[in-house]
Amino acid sequence: MIHNWLVWGIAAVATLGVILRPRGWPEAIWAVAGALALVVCRLLPVGDAWAGVLKGSDVYLFLIGMMLMSEVARKEGLFDWLAAIAVRAARGSPTRLFLLVYVVGTVVTVFLSNDACAVVLTPAVYYATRAAKVQNPLPYLLVCAFIANAASFVLPISNPANLVVFAQNMPPLTRWLAIFGLPSVLAIVVTFAVLRLTQRSALNDETVATTVELRTLSRTGMLAGFGIVATGGVLITASALGLDLGLPTFVAGLATTVAVLLVKRGGAVEIVKDVSWSVLPLVAGLFVLVEALEKTGVLQSLADVLQHAAAASVTAAAWAAGAVVAVSSNLVNNLPAGLIAGAAVHGAQVSEKVSGAIMIGVDLGPNLSVTGSLATILWLTAIRREGLDVSAWQFLKIGALVMPPALITALGALLLPSILAH
Repeated sequence: MIHNWLVWGIAAVATLGVILRPRGWPEAIWAVAGALALVVCRLLPVGDAWAGVLKGSDVYLFLIGMMLMSEVARKEGLFDWLAAIAVRAARGSPTRLFLLVYVVGTVVTVFLSNDACAVVLTPAVYYATRAAKVQNPLPYLLVCAFIANAASFVLPISNPANLVVFAQNMPPLTRWLAIFGLPSVLAIVVTFAVLRLTQRSALNDETVATTVELRTLSRTGMLAGFGIVATGGVLITASALGLDLGLPTFVAGLATTVAVLLVKRGGAVEIVKDVSWSVLPLVAGLFVLVEALEKTGVLQSLADVLQHAAAASVTAAAWAAGAVVAVSSNLVNNLPAGLIAGAAVHGAQVSEKVSGAIMIGVDLGPNLSVTGSLATILWLTAIRREGLDVSAWQFLKIGALVMPPALITALGALLLPSILAH
């Protein structure tokens, strides 16, 4: 029992470090330190720790592909070009620009995933605010963080966590849309309404330029844009075929990067140097922490609790599971929370409603805190590159208003048929 308490304690401290970033140290340091502590203290064998690292292989490949594409697009001026178009479309209206960013963010999240929204869209939005000469870019950047989670269950590929929760029990696309179509639409609408309300004062005080120079997009910029669009098609195809998304994304990102470098005849060092590689050890550390928690038997205990609750009342179990997972995602990050919840779902063999509620909790819950999801951490990394930052408390004050109504609405829509049946 002492062994288990030590594992839980180290995991808790490491997670707290990731969330609070004491002394401003990067999130990756705390996750890796926690993983190493488990091995050094002989609480987790080296072989098991390595097995945990390897479980994240698909996620690493996915992130590398997306980060390469994003960096190439940034360097080749694609984001500057898109920013100029967005500012022109806003026609001097801060609220119209806010809505435009939200709509584009929804599309990117749905077809490229929430992580892609954080990695690809955030720099484009920053450049748009710079081109629009806005004084405070934060309201527009916050859109990228919140929509990346709010729109992440429209399709299975909209969030890799969806694939983790359902695994081999993934519903066909038509069934998926029937189950999650209404909940996802309501989550997107409610998130927009509340987020817009929280940013009302900042937007009312803002001005947006009405004219901005629209330069011709270079050949390499066009190539980068084509690569991003093609990747969306690759992901949808891979999802339809039941394939993992990591390798196709990595290949697409690498192919796009190589194609641009061949046309430019150089620039590989600059791209590799500017990619945010620290995200990879962060993810690896989180996977090791989950592996250690699994060894303590906590997953089997969760599966048993879930199974008993569902046997008593599917609707009540779904409400409780969705809410608990939503909050837990902010305590341990939704990547390990999704892994833990997914394992519990598979072990308990619960109904589609309960697993669906858990997935909604994993997807929407992270909108509460700044490190609730990998997408939000990627978003933080992106805005820090531009000299901006958002504290945990600053984000929490907004997230506490935005997340709960969206979660309640989405869960209500998911469980409405069961509620009416009773």
